[in-house]
Amino acid sequence: MSSISIARVFAAVAALVSTASAACTRESLLASAQAYVDAQKTGNTNALKLSPTFKYQQNNKERALSAGLITTPFKLDLVRSTADTVACASYTMWISSSGSKPYVVGTQIRHDGNDTSTITLIDTIAATTGDLFFNASKTLGYIRKEDWTPINNTGSMPSRELLKKVGDGYLDMWTDPKAADSIPWGTECERVEGSQYTNPCGKSLPHGGSSKPNGMRRTDLVCRYVIDEVQGSVDILCQFDSLGTMPDSHEIRVVDGKVKYVHTITALKVG
Repeated sequence: MSSISIARVFAAVAALVSTASAACTRESLLASAQAYVDAQKTGNTNALKLSPTFKYQQNNKERALSAGLITTPFKLDLVRSTADTVACASYTMWISSSGSKPYVVGTQIRHDGNDTSTITLIDTIAATTGDLFFNASKTLGYIRKEDWTPINNTGSMPSRELLKKVGDGYLDMWTDPKAADSIPWGTECERVEGSQYTNPCGKSLPHGGSSKPNGMRRTDLVCRYVIDEVQGSVDILCQFDSLGTMPDSHEIRVVDGKVKYVHTITALKVG
């Protein structure tokens, strides 16, 4: 084989490897989320494959990974992850209700360049004793009963546009008097805010009144969301400025075009 032919073979192989490493699939996103969960269970992050530009953020403040909650081992009572192949990101909720320091946590994991071989950002909202409406045992009891069966029928999956609209509409209710009525509330839907339970979801909603919009929705129009059409869910990490500078995660599930579940995790202070 000539040197030119050999060079072409190596180029072809390199191209295939590059394509494989850049694939952002549902399976690879959930595998990366599981690696994060495994690290959280042990408090050991050595197995995580981090990019050279990796950042760790906790309660809207960047900090060293070694100083993060992830380096403390927890017994996890509930773990659930969703995947967004368009934004190349995942969202994981976990609850630890035992021990002296219970937590309810929402974490977005992001990968640059559509490449899940390394993690670019771990962005965590962590609530614990003393945070807004916090009671991990109550929250666990509510969420364990929920049905998160995947929506396997493509025709029944909510669109990304609808999920974005619902997520933004929910966060806009405190400043926009029309936002609450723009959301397609289900008749049998459950809202768990910290440990406060409301059924139906559309009951007792704000209709404006605050002059401060909820900000820090992760400025990029794609990357402020983790949208999973298979689960019919959207998660937005933000700062709940309408009520104070509170780090916050809002996750909403839509089934058959209507809001089915709402989860909020809200810490009272940054960092």
